[in-house]
Amino acid sequence: MMSTGNGSNMNPKPVPAWLNSAAWASKPRSPVRASYSFGDRSSSASLVESTARPGGDLDDPLSNRAKPQETVASQEESDASALAEQAAQAQISDNSEHSSDSDENKVAKSPSSFDYRVSLFNTELSRRRIHLAELQRLSAQGIPDAGGIRATTWKVLLGFLPKNRDEWATELKKKRATYAVFREEMIINPSEVTRKKEEMEALKAAELDALEGPLQRHEISQDDHPLSLGSKSVWHQFFQDTELAEQINRDVKRTHPDMQFFCGDNDFARENQEALKRILFIFAKLNPGIRYVQGMNEVLAPLYYVFKTDVDETNANHAEEDSFFCFVELLSDFRDHFCQQLDNSAVGIRSTISQMTQLLRRHDEELWRHLEITSKVNPQFYAFRWITLLLTQEFNFADSLRLWDSLLSNPDGPLEILLRVCCAMLLCLRSRLLAGDFTTNLKLLQHYPAIDFNYLLKVADDLKN
Repeated sequence: MMSTGNGSNMNPKPVPAWLNSAAWASKPRSPVRASYSFGDRSSSASLVESTARPGGDLDDPLSNRAKPQETVASQEESDASALAEQAAQAQISDNSEHSSDSDENKVAKSPSSFDYRVSLFNTELSRRRIHLAELQRLSAQGIPDAGGIRATTWKVLLGFLPKNRDEWATELKKKRATYAVFREEMIINPSEVTRKKEEMEALKAAELDALEGPLQRHEISQDDHPLSLGSKSVWHQFFQDTELAEQINRDVKRTHPDMQFFCGDNDFARENQEALKRILFIFAKLNPGIRYVQGMNEVLAPLYYVFKTDVDETNANHAEEDSFFCFVELLSDFRDHFCQQLDNSAVGIRSTISQMTQLLRRHDEELWRHLEITSKVNPQFYAFRWITLLLTQEFNFADSLRLWDSLLSNPDGPLEILLRVCCAMLLCLRSRLLAGDFTTNLKLLQHYPAIDFNYLLKVADDLKN
């Protein structure tokens, strides 16, 4: 299978400064919140506040002062005029107050308002039975990065959490216990296995000692010998697993090297790396047909980051378990891209790349012809990495998370929108690509430039119609 290009020739986009905060120097501790409580933004909760009314008496303090040579009629007329003026001023004040409240309510309820979108997600995720179609619609426009909303929403969109909230606690307990069994059974020390076998043999010998007759001699099985080459040898399997672990270790150490969360010189970052290694190792052991393929670490990283930074400390502490199952769910749509035997099949990576180029041809044949025929840029030179790594290397980390909101929420599946985004990436560089030759275009596509991300998603959305 072709390499995903996840080595030194890859140039990941820089991450925003807030992702490299010194907060990652030690394990963050958020205030303990109830499970699945979302975004209590007390500092901005009172976005709509009533406008203070003018205080004090509105009458002129001099209006009631007696004036000489003034008739009773003129006094009554003056009093009536003052009352009318007071009523008019009060009406103006009320209208002004109502208008101010109305304007602030409009701001708070605007679809683009952060607090308003947080409230929409909180409402949807608080339902006893979540409306998946509505959650997908909201997520396609971006998930607010507050209160653990993204972590819980991704879990629901990936099917890790059922739509019925009453089943969440039971499902989480069951799956996390299952992962604990995987860790115990898949990550084996052969010396420990041999020790347990020896204990069993000793137990049998003790039982035989109680019987009459000569003692039996116990010999070490060839399968327990470190130099054994037998396929059933525990040590032979251990050496294979060690080779696999070393491959995973090399890639995990290169995962987002510019982020303290993954590659910082502290215990928290090292703990995160170990979690990624265990997840990928167990996945490879459970999927011998695919095993581990270079680049899977990049696909796992966003899931683990989002779950580990959940404000709910209980969920954050179980990020490894939750990431494993969500990783399995996500790869169920893309696993054929990692299987070398299927590269040239109808479901392999080359077929998927062909779908992308055909989509480009339908929408812009001139650009397609220039890339494929004139400049002869083989799409495998750039689209292979785009598709297999789900565009995690083409944009900065924050934009990648926003892109995944759309990928995971697409009703037609993540691959359909992924191909549209890849095609949109070509269309957004149309003029530069048409003016470039093979070398220029290849360099441009392998090092995709910074772009207005919202505009890119809009172009991808337009391709659907």
